[in-house]
Amino acid sequence: MYNVVISGTGLYTPENSISNDELVESFNTYVRQFNADNAAAIEQGEIEALSESSSAFIEKASGIKSRFVMNKEGILDPQRMTPRLPERSNEEWGILCQMGVAAAEQALQRAGKTAADVDGVIVACSNLERAYPAVAIEVQAALGITGFAYDMNVACSSATFGIQAATQNIQLGQARAILVVSPEICTGHLNFRDRDSHFIFGDAATAVLVERADLATSKYQFDIVGTKLLTSFSNNIRNNFGFLNRAAEEGVGKRDKLFVQEGRKVFRDVCPMVAELVGEHLAANDIQVSDVKRFWLHQANLSMNLLITKKLLGRDALPEEAPVILDTYANTSSAGSVIAFHKNQDDLPSGSLGVLSSFGAGYSIGSVILRKH
Repeated sequence: MYNVVISGTGLYTPENSISNDELVESFNTYVRQFNADNAAAIEQGEIEALSESSSAFIEKASGIKSRFVMNKEGILDPQRMTPRLPERSNEEWGILCQMGVAAAEQALQRAGKTAADVDGVIVACSNLERAYPAVAIEVQAALGITGFAYDMNVACSSATFGIQAATQNIQLGQARAILVVSPEICTGHLNFRDRDSHFIFGDAATAVLVERADLATSKYQFDIVGTKLLTSFSNNIRNNFGFLNRAAEEGVGKRDKLFVQEGRKVFRDVCPMVAELVGEHLAANDIQVSDVKRFWLHQANLSMNLLITKKLLGRDALPEEAPVILDTYANTSSAGSVIAFHKNQDDLPSGSLGVLSSFGAGYSIGSVILRKH
C-alpha cells in the first residue's frame, strides 16, 4: 500500500460576475411583467401573483453577494433568464473540457508535474453536458494523458468521492497520479424565475492532483490521512432532467426538470449528518476536533457551515478556521469545498490538520482528512 498526497490544486474562474443587485433587477423586471400580463387571473384567484426579490433577502438567506458565470447576458435578460452557451461541434473541445483543462493545468503546475506523470482522470461533478463519450476521456485527450478516465456524479459531493476513488487506486498501485476535475456550470440547471433559488448557483471548475507520496515533490503537499463517505436517499434536492424525458410527454416543461429543493428540510437533515460523520471520522483516526486548524466545507449556505462547525467545535468557528468563498462564488456544487481549499491552504504551517468536506443531493457526504506536509 502506497501513501497518498494531494500535491496540487487548480481553479478556473469565469470572467463574468453577477452581483445580487443585477440579478434582482432582472428577476423583478420579469415578476412585474408576469403580474401585469396575468392581472385578471391573479385578481380572480386562478393563479398567485409572484413576489419580488431583494439583495438583502438573498444575502440573509444564503450569505451570497455575487457569483461567477459562464454567460451573463442570457441570465440577466428578463425575456430569457438562462445562460446562452452555443452548442459546439463534435470536433471542438466541449465547454466542460475547456474549463476542466484550465483548472487541471494549474494543478499540474503547482504540483510540478506534467501530463506524462499522470495515469488517470476522474471528472467528478454534478452537471455533465452529455451522457457519452465521458467528459473525463475528453479532458484526458486534451491534456495528452495516457491511462484511464471516467465520469462520476454524486452531486455536490462528487469531488470528495472522486478524491476517495483516486486515493484507493493509488494506494493499490494502479496509478501514480490521478487528476480529479470538477467543472460545474450550475447556472445551466438553475431556474432563474424561482424566487427561492434564483440566486443560489455560480459556475467554476477545480482540479486536484492526487499522487503517490514517494513521487511527490511539490511544496503544496497535503498527506491524505483518511477518507469517509456516506449516502442516504432523499428527494429534498432533485433534478429530473434526463434522456427519458422525451419518452414521457406529460412531464415536459415541469419545474423539476431543473434544480428543485426543500431548503428548510435540507438544512434540518444535513447539518447534523455532516457534523456526526466528520466527528466520527476524526475520532476513528485518533484526532481531536480541537486539533483541526481548518475546515474546508461545501459552499452552499453560510448558515449551514456556521452550524456544522459550531456542532463540531462546541463554539462559533473563527473566520480562518472555516473559510468562506460562497459570498463571491455562490454555490458551485462539487467545486465549492475545493475552491475554499485552493484559496486557503498556503498559510498553514507544516503538520497542520484540516478537513475537506462536501454534502449535497443524495444525500451524499464526503470527508477527507488532510495534514500539511
